[in-house]
Amino acid sequence: MEKATEANVLVMGNSGEPADLDPQVVTGVIESNIIRALFEGLCGQHPSNDGKHLPGAAASWSANENFTVWTFNLQPEGKWSDGKPVTTEDFLYSYERMLLPEFGAKYASMLYYIKGAEAFNKGENDDFSSVGVRAIDSHTLEITLRAPIPFLPDITKHYTWYPVPKHIIEKHGGMLAKNGEWTEAGSLISNGPFVLSKWVLFDRIECVKNPLYWDADTVQLDGINFLPISNAYTEARMFYNDQLHVTYTLAPELISYSQKKYPDNTKLETYLGSNFLRLNVSRPILQNLDLRKALGHAVDSQAIIDNILQGGQERAGGLVPRMGEYQPAEVMFYDPELANEYLKKSGVNPADLSLTLLTTDREGAKVIAEALQDMWRKNLGITVNIRQSEWKSYQKAMSDLDYDISTGGWIGDYPDPTTFLDMWKKGDGNNRTGWSSEEFESLLGKAELTEDPVQRLRALEKAEKVLLAEMPIIPLYWYTQCYLKHGSLKGWHPLILNNHPYKFISLEPANSNSED
Repeated sequence: MEKATEANVLVMGNSGEPADLDPQVVTGVIESNIIRALFEGLCGQHPSNDGKHLPGAAASWSANENFTVWTFNLQPEGKWSDGKPVTTEDFLYSYERMLLPEFGAKYASMLYYIKGAEAFNKGENDDFSSVGVRAIDSHTLEITLRAPIPFLPDITKHYTWYPVPKHIIEKHGGMLAKNGEWTEAGSLISNGPFVLSKWVLFDRIECVKNPLYWDADTVQLDGINFLPISNAYTEARMFYNDQLHVTYTLAPELISYSQKKYPDNTKLETYLGSNFLRLNVSRPILQNLDLRKALGHAVDSQAIIDNILQGGQERAGGLVPRMGEYQPAEVMFYDPELANEYLKKSGVNPADLSLTLLTTDREGAKVIAEALQDMWRKNLGITVNIRQSEWKSYQKAMSDLDYDISTGGWIGDYPDPTTFLDMWKKGDGNNRTGWSSEEFESLLGKAELTEDPVQRLRALEKAEKVLLAEMPIIPLYWYTQCYLKHGSLKGWHPLILNNHPYKFISLEPANSNSED
């Protein structure tokens, strides 16, 4: 790592091989970590303040009185990494591509805040001009929303809102092309502080500073290397051996050791995320609500936190973690007696029931899966088999509803409860449970049209209670971010979304282990 520091190249653990680097195809954190280095949305992330918005691809922005119409003025010097100007045409192209039903973007719902976007994406209207985005000129973008959204700048920081290079995608298969050559090293053109220089599968992704980035003078690093280290013990060992500046995570068994041996480098921070189990309610047996409730109340989340995770996580009484004035639900709790009452009501004979739990192939995932397996066996007499899959197969199985129960989690895309609730609407690409509820969606719609912020939150709280009452998911715990950070890494501050803006990060000599 000393050589990397001298070369001014940040070396990061990144958990696994990304499924893609197309901002309009991916849905995971692994991919987001890289895409945020390569691309930039309208607004930028502040390095230490989650609630503050900085100029990004837009130099400035404004909203009308009720936050339904926003105007973004693009950077006059904004360029793609091949020198072509970034214009409003790129944004219009990107949003149309993201919303085209034929493209099938799993994250298309992130753009549903735009007036007419949902109808267009669902094929109810095939005229993209009906969607509330228009170019006033080549550098002025107007976005009309379906309801007042005062936090739109937060949303535009998410990669689903990033522009993609129309002129490059059209050369590599056109708007509907997926998994195309345009995202390969040598072809990928981006508008962010770094550009892709090398992609060696299951080894590393290398990015170098983009000299044509509009704010290149702020960028202090010369490069970033993302390493797909899926084994957390290997990753920690590499950090201990000075081979990484920062890890993706820290194995629970190594937290205590690290706190004693590397107290200044061990970080346990608030992370706006929720861990839960998905239940595939399209499976006939899991359409039984009493059975779902039995499975939920038989899980001792606190035991998982205390005995396995050990990272200061909080047991989740509901899906939405603590934020602002939102009152978290207290619906989920461990009660084996109540679980057995629900099992009896379900009419299901546990001896005749065999379910499968889908999880990833990461070592920590198996330990948690085995703990869940044991709880269901001891508390309910239910046999649950474990099916481990590598990341891409795991994601596909969930999307295809090819599972009974699945481990899952969600990291907030922006600091508002809707980032955890909107995904459970019918047809949303991230729902992946087969569940939907008109009452739930009606309450979300009511909240969206409520201008009073307190009453809006009360409506969202009611919507969450509907979701939890029908239990297509079993909330387990709210995340913390546990990782190792070297003292040479500066400008990396705690952020609840963990979306560190790389343009503000710097490296000092490797022998410096002081904290910033």
